[in-house]
Amino acid sequence: MDIEATQRAMLAEFRARSRVLVAFSGGVDSGLVAKLAYDALGEDALAVIADAESLSRRELAEAKGIAGEIGIPFRVVFVPELANESYRANPTDRCYFCRSELADVLTGIAATEGFRAIADGVNVSDLGDVRPGIRAMDEAGFWHPLVEFGLAKDHVRAMARFLRLSFWDKPSNACLSSRIPHGTPITLDLLRTVEAAEVYLRHRGFRQVRVRHLGTTAKIEVLPGEIPRLRGMALEVAAAMRRLGYREVVIDPRGYRSGALSVALGQM
Repeated sequence: MDIEATQRAMLAEFRARSRVLVAFSGGVDSGLVAKLAYDALGEDALAVIADAESLSRRELAEAKGIAGEIGIPFRVVFVPELANESYRANPTDRCYFCRSELADVLTGIAATEGFRAIADGVNVSDLGDVRPGIRAMDEAGFWHPLVEFGLAKDHVRAMARFLRLSFWDKPSNACLSSRIPHGTPITLDLLRTVEAAEVYLRHRGFRQVRVRHLGTTAKIEVLPGEIPRLRGMALEVAAAMRRLGYREVVIDPRGYRSGALSVALGQM
């Protein structure tokens, strides 16, 4: 991919839309979209992040920092996911209800404030998975500029690095609800427990980490190269997890994998 040529073409598409609202998460994908929107439109671009119960405080703080680095106008809106009974029940299409609620909020802002498009950070690599959230965004008419220009995840990171964005190699993340098996009702207490467990491990130096909530068991995933260090801390980690209410700790020998919980459930 010719990064410079693609960047120029994408900037032209943003300019053609005059005013663009970016569905912002603080990840590298929506961060790149926000950067392109701001470079093309300046104050006629707006990044909006949904502050929901499943968004960790760390992710919210990082998103604010990334928006500040880009310079794009930025807004935080609260979306009460747990008020939605369908979301709380945690079905396999839970993300559909999350994104539908987000779409209602963002389309309302766009209509009121004259934004002609709502752009998101969906990229080509996302299209191979089962993503009910993308279905909800399609139904709401969101624009997927990264898909339109054929950018997969590696292209996104390459362009972000080319644009000297500090977050070009930021690890992928998903909401805290993704750590809870489908069918297990989502509660605020569960979300905060998982968040506290991951905060503890990050403070211990693990950059990419997931704590999968499996009843009274915490299943921990870190990058494969960091598994030996985690095993060397097993007693300390187990004690920390017990303080959070877990009776057992399991270290996944395969290491971190995106969507690992869904894969495991599909194989049961």
